[in-house]
Amino acid sequence: MNILVIRFRQMGDAIVATPLLSSLRQSFPEARIHFVLNDRIAPLFEGHPAIDRIITFTNDERHKSFTYLRKVRQTVHQTHYDVIIDMRSTMNTLLFPLFSPSTRFRIGIEKPYSRFILNHRIPGAKPTEGMVEHNLKLAEPLRSLGPLSLISELSLYITADEKEDFRQYMISQGVDFSRPIMLVGVTAKLEDKTWKEAFMIETIRRICTEWPDLQVVFNFAPGQEAENARRIYEAVDNPNIFININAPTMRKLAAMLSLSTIYFGNEGGARHIAQAVGTPSFVICSPSANKATWIPSDNPLHQAIAATDFLSKEKLEKMTRQEIYDSITVSRVWEGLTTFCRAQHIL
Repeated sequence: MNILVIRFRQMGDAIVATPLLSSLRQSFPEARIHFVLNDRIAPLFEGHPAIDRIITFTNDERHKSFTYLRKVRQTVHQTHYDVIIDMRSTMNTLLFPLFSPSTRFRIGIEKPYSRFILNHRIPGAKPTEGMVEHNLKLAEPLRSLGPLSLISELSLYITADEKEDFRQYMISQGVDFSRPIMLVGVTAKLEDKTWKEAFMIETIRRICTEWPDLQVVFNFAPGQEAENARRIYEAVDNPNIFININAPTMRKLAAMLSLSTIYFGNEGGARHIAQAVGTPSFVICSPSANKATWIPSDNPLHQAIAATDFLSKEKLEKMTRQEIYDSITVSRVWEGLTTFCRAQHIL
C-alpha cells in the first residue's frame, strides 16, 4: 500500500503531523509512506522510521502556478497512491487528490470546496481540541482495512553522532554537562508571538539569581531575533548565560535541545522540537496561540502558561491584545516555571 501525507506550512505544524505518520507505520508496517512538505524544513525529518520518502516543494515551486501544477501531477502519477491524506485541504493542496481520482482513500478536512474531491472528510479542529488528537482522526477511515494503532507522541530522530558532535561543540564553548542546561527562546520571529522584553529580562535575572548552578543558553534566529537576544543578554549581564552557541540548522537545534535539561521561553517551533526529542518544556503562549490546540493537556513534561488560565472569556473580550499578553506577568510565569521544575525534579 502506498500512502501520501501532505503537510505544508511551518516547522511546528509538520512536527505535530508525526503522530499520524507513526500511527500509519504502526498500523500498516508494510506500507510505503511518502511525506510532502516545504523543502526548508525537510532535513528535520530525515531518518524518521515512519517516512519512506520525503517529497519537497520550494517556495518558488509553490508560488508559480504552472510549476506547482506540473509537480503535483507528476508526484501522484509517478506512484499510484492507495491513500492520500491532505492534512490542510486548501485549494492548493487539494490538487493532489484531484489529480488522483483512482485513489481509494482521499482523506482530508470538511470544507465546502473539498466535497467533490475527497471521499472521506473530517470536521475542522475545534477550539478545545488538541492538534494531535485532530490529526489522528484523519486515519479513522482506514479502520476498514484493519485495526488502527494510534500513537500520540511527537517524534524526530537525531543520530547519536549528531548529538555527540554538538555536545563536543557546546563543551568547547564552555558548557559544563555536570550542571543543568536551560535553553531559552528569548525572542521570536513574529512580534505578536514575543513576550514583553522587559518581562523576559526580569525573569532571566531571577532564574540566574535563584538557580546559580543553572547554565542558560539563548536560542534565536539571525537578524532581528539576534539583535533582540543581544539586548536582553546585555541587560541581564550574567556569566551563566551563553549567547554564542549557534545551531545553524534545524537538526543541530534538535541535537542541542536533546542535550538540554529544559526548554523555556516563547511558544513556537523550538518547543515542538523539544517535545519530539523528549526534553521537558515550559513556555509562554501568546494571545494568538491557542494553548488547548498546541500544548498537550495530558503530558506533564510539556506545560505552558496562557492568559486563558486565569482570565474569563468575558474579561478577555473586553481587553486589547496587548493587555491580554501583558496580563501574563513575571510573577505568574515564575510561579508556573518553579512549580513545573519542582514537579519534574529538573532543578
